Amino acid sequence: MAQSSLLIGDIGGTNARFALADPDQVAFSDAMTLKCADFASADAAIQRYLEEISAPAPTVICLAAAGPLIGDSIKVTNNHWNIAAKDVGGVFKIDSVRLLNDFEALAYSIPFLGEDDCAPIGLPVPRKLPDDKFNVAIIGPGTGLGTAGLCRRGDLFIPISGEGGHTGFSPESQVQIEVLKVLRERFERVSVERLVSGSGIENIYNALTLIHGEKRTQLTAAEIFAAATTDNEPRAKETISLFFDILGQVAGDLALALDARDGVFIAGGIAKRYPDLLASSGFRNGFESKGRHRALMESIPTQLITHAEPGLLGSAYCARALSSF
Repeated sequence: MAQSSLLIGDIGGTNARFALADPDQVAFSDAMTLKCADFASADAAIQRYLEEISAPAPTVICLAAAGPLIGDSIKVTNNHWNIAAKDVGGVFKIDSVRLLNDFEALAYSIPFLGEDDCAPIGLPVPRKLPDDKFNVAIIGPGTGLGTAGLCRRGDLFIPISGEGGHTGFSPESQVQIEVLKVLRERFERVSVERLVSGSGIENIYNALTLIHGEKRTQLTAAEIFAAATTDNEPRAKETISLFFDILGQVAGDLALALDARDGVFIAGGIAKRYPDLLASSGFRNGFESKGRHRALMESIPTQLITHAEPGLLGSAYCARALSSF
């Protein structure tokens, strides 16, 4: 291959996904997933990827990673990689390197998702995003709870990234109050991530067994989902129901905080693995139950992102923008 390449990546705690961004449109090709544990650094994983697809050294590198961007570096949550833009640029002898938080990349993907890349959750029916101005929010429970927003103003896309998963949990029912009481015995501060995440599902389950005076069985989040869907396990069913209720409540809070009247998009591995449970849950009720603002909340569409790699799609947009300078 004689021409240059725009390399993009979406890096999590376990897997690193790499691809080549299309220079002419927001798209990518040659996607490949590598195990982070197999490589000492992101640089080494990138080298392996380039060798596997016989690509030239990239002229642009745009990497999204699960962790806060501090200066020009990201310490990836739940793995050993420290990624610094200057170091990556030094290895590949280029200046055009950009790092993004993984939910910032997700935010950038939203305008480029097609009709088949999302599934509506409840009413109202999603509407096409305006071409000149919109506000949307993204929320995604996985290992943790990620949040972001995206504003469009003319041709400018403005991402809003932060640590919304670490806002405080506010219970909205008696059973949620009881769960909070249990969790406060364990945690100094109970953030929404303590309930709306993989470990949060386990926290809810353990709290409910204690509240009901039952013998505690240590189950993983996957085992709790399996028990809720295949076994006659009332506590697992209650856990999953409560999980989606609270996800809706938190998503509604995020929509209000970001004035995301044009829609809220749900990302993350948990929701994508269990779309039917999400769709039949109390998510929308939790989302809409905002007192005096119920009418506003009822007008905001919510969608599950079903695109296989939205993080790479958002990174592709950023890589193309970087290559134009």
